Amino acid sequence: MLPLGPTGYGDSPYQLFSAFAGNPLLISPELLMRDGFLVRHDLGDAPPSAPETVDFPAVIAWKTGILTKAFRNFHRAATPELRRLYEDFCSEHAGWLDDYALFIALKNFHGIEHIWTEWDQDSVTRQPAALASWREKLSDSIECQKYWQFEFHRQWDALRYYCHERNLKLMGDIPIYVAHDSADVWANPHAFQLDERGRPVVVAGVPPDYFSATGQLWGNPIYRWQEMAAGGYAWWVERFRAMFTQFDLVRLDHFRGFQAYWEVPGGETTSVNGRWVNGPGADLFRAVKSQLGNLEVVAENLGVITPEVESIRQEFDFPGMAILQFAFGKDPQGPSFRPHNYVRDLFAYTGTHDNDTAMGWWHSEGGDSTRTLEDVEKEKAFAQRYLDTDGAEMNWCLIRALFASVARAAIVPMQDVLGLGAESRMNKPGTLGGNWRWRMAPGAFTAEHGSRLKEYAVMYDRAT
Repeated sequence: MLPLGPTGYGDSPYQLFSAFAGNPLLISPELLMRDGFLVRHDLGDAPPSAPETVDFPAVIAWKTGILTKAFRNFHRAATPELRRLYEDFCSEHAGWLDDYALFIALKNFHGIEHIWTEWDQDSVTRQPAALASWREKLSDSIECQKYWQFEFHRQWDALRYYCHERNLKLMGDIPIYVAHDSADVWANPHAFQLDERGRPVVVAGVPPDYFSATGQLWGNPIYRWQEMAAGGYAWWVERFRAMFTQFDLVRLDHFRGFQAYWEVPGGETTSVNGRWVNGPGADLFRAVKSQLGNLEVVAENLGVITPEVESIRQEFDFPGMAILQFAFGKDPQGPSFRPHNYVRDLFAYTGTHDNDTAMGWWHSEGGDSTRTLEDVEKEKAFAQRYLDTDGAEMNWCLIRALFASVARAAIVPMQDVLGLGAESRMNKPGTLGGNWRWRMAPGAFTAEHGSRLKEYAVMYDRAT
């Protein structure tokens, strides 16, 4: 799954208001009705939208209204037992919840579109008297945010229990960076490379790559790794601890950035003028392991991967990743992405949230990446020879190749199971707007899809 936190800029799950909080948009109104905090009339009419597209502004406005009503009814009608569970939750998660709830209350007060560095100076620098005053003034809004987090985690825990009863594991995602406009950065400015006004001195990105000739400028602030190391990487330990209360295993995004990351001066408009800077390396994971033991982590070891990066991954027995879409072109990792070269300790994907869909990739004529039309034609010809196909049902050819491999896990985005085209792509790196909006239409996944997946799972010993 993509990160589940509350999305901010561009609705991106990699630009979250908190690395610890859950997204209130995922709270089920039906379950709130079951508990007596909403009635059917409260839901009214959900905003209209295309079956396969989320209209985030409309959904946010509608759902904020009904969740606020649920909060009012919770305080009016919650049973003593539920009230105790809520108070226990707030106490247990106070380490991040108190700052997050105040942060969102302040953003709502100043205008959600205003970044925290635009607030008054005392709030920006977290002066104790100013924060105490705001907590009193915005107490109702703060309590509402805490209640929403309580409901999110309560519902998520029930979902995870439901899955475990059926021998299903949940796999999450930990972004390496956090958003600048987040409770994490506002509450822990000492842990990030910021100026006196809280603005990033340097930001994260990657150099020119498959997706962009000028690289990707993510804009996330970069950690003060030495400061974090001096504190035993406590923030990271807690982040891992929180994620493993929600998931059974996690994908660790941009794993190579822990060994060395691409640092770009603040104010740049592309990532071309960046440089490689050494990260914490294995020390971070040794600190996490000493506190939490061995964890099921999948390392996203894509991009410019060096022997030093692989050495860290191997020290902790983190499986790597392979992307089948990248197996047939000029990607330097291409040979290792071809199924006949897979190792057992690998999670193999047809594509990730950053790739085009399998059918979008297959029908591409260039222009969606740094590939030329000639590159695309050569790539397609090689893919046809390698997969021994005339190109029909290319999505199922890719799925079958993954299932037939020795990789520990074969992961297929739902768009590829359904055979959807580029219009259903989840994200196009380096672009703003129009991303993260795809959703599966009701009834799109049929018994025929399930039967075919099962056939391959049984045939290649992936069924349990």
